Amino acid sequence: MNILSFVALRNIGAGLFTVFAQLKILTTATFSAIILRRKYSMARWRALIGLMMGVLLFSEPIWNGADETDAVVGGQKVLGCTAVMIEVSLSGFASIYFEKVIKTDAEQMTIWERNFQLAMWSFPIYLGLILYEGGGEAGFIGGWSIAAVMLSILGAAGGLLVALSIKHGDSILKTLAVTGSILLSSIFDHYFLFGPLTPIMVIAGVQVVIAICNYTFDLSPVETRKSDDAPAKTALDNTQIDPLIRQEAGMQKH
Repeated sequence: MNILSFVALRNIGAGLFTVFAQLKILTTATFSAIILRRKYSMARWRALIGLMMGVLLFSEPIWNGADETDAVVGGQKVLGCTAVMIEVSLSGFASIYFEKVIKTDAEQMTIWERNFQLAMWSFPIYLGLILYEGGGEAGFIGGWSIAAVMLSILGAAGGLLVALSIKHGDSILKTLAVTGSILLSSIFDHYFLFGPLTPIMVIAGVQVVIAICNYTFDLSPVETRKSDDAPAKTALDNTQIDPLIRQEAGMQKH
């Protein structure tokens, strides 16, 4: 998914990429309904759509620039849009599949073991890209500063926190937490790094908070639909057991 993000940003501007990236909220909920067979109330779907629109408005300084979407010279917009759409879909699928794995794990593996097992598949891909590009401009071990090491540690710790949030909550709640962190990081950016905080961003921030509250405090239970194979299996089991019950009842009468 990171590779697809790089491909997208090489062909489209940051503004268009930000607009498409907000679809992660809906793709996560959609895959949750398909894979985990959960049925959300209409109030929660409306809250998720309102959350997506609020985050989109909150990022207004990025996509509202006149030259942002045309900033990539020689980029192929069709390729960039296709890459970001695939990345958004894979992100929603990966979150839901990971939730299914850690919550229905017959082997009862820990979060550490499961994260390491899933990360092993990415090692050959990134190692192949590094070898193909010859280590890039900085070389194979160049470019490592204190800031780079700290960011790597924070990224690894963030991955574990995401896994814990999915295990003890669900992927939708993780998405709500991510959108809330966008608000907090923007507020800190404004007061400490003098970043933008326009009236539109303030209104959008209030919309995001309201959408999160609407989803969280909705009292409608999240139903889990049973698979179609379950009734057939139950009926088959009853067919096999009923003769034994009848035979046992007959022996008790005699």
